[in-house]
Amino acid sequence: MNWTDERVEKLKKLWSEGLSASQIAAQLGGVSRNAVIGKVHRLCLPGRAKAGGSTATTARAKRPATSAPRAPNYAARVTNRTVTRTTGATVMKEEVEIDAIEDQYVAPVSNVVVPMSRRLALTQLTDRTCKWPIGDPMKEEFHFCGNDSPDTSPYCTFHAKLAYQPSGERRRAR
Repeated sequence: MNWTDERVEKLKKLWSEGLSASQIAAQLGGVSRNAVIGKVHRLCLPGRAKAGGSTATTARAKRPATSAPRAPNYAARVTNRTVTRTTGATVMKEEVEIDAIEDQYVAPVSNVVVPMSRRLALTQLTDRTCKWPIGDPMKEEFHFCGNDSPDTSPYCTFHAKLAYQPSGERRRAR
């Protein structure tokens, strides 16, 4: 299908009336919705006018800001920042309240014993060795844990606890 001058003019007219690309494709016949979108893009046509509405931009009604429920141990800190937003060709500045959340220190558990790694290379791994990667794979000192693993897991007992956490613990960590 070729885009003749008449078809391009009809496309421009229908686009300015606010018809969707699918509706325009149906009226033109022989073209797909994506072909219409591509032609509109190549013609650099402005955004599609709203069907049945005026071309003037209408101001959105502001919704009251609702804050998400927060855990009781967080102290609320609210700061005001000026945010620049564009609406059409108009730039607006408005003050927005931002809740800042403080970072909490999590003390590491001191009774965890990290097993010594056997420092195996990829070619040294077997079905019964831990395949937990240690280090950066792009560095020379990269290796795998290599400790004995149970029949049902690719990891030793220590690394299996890291890899397979119960869903309840993951939810509490968030």
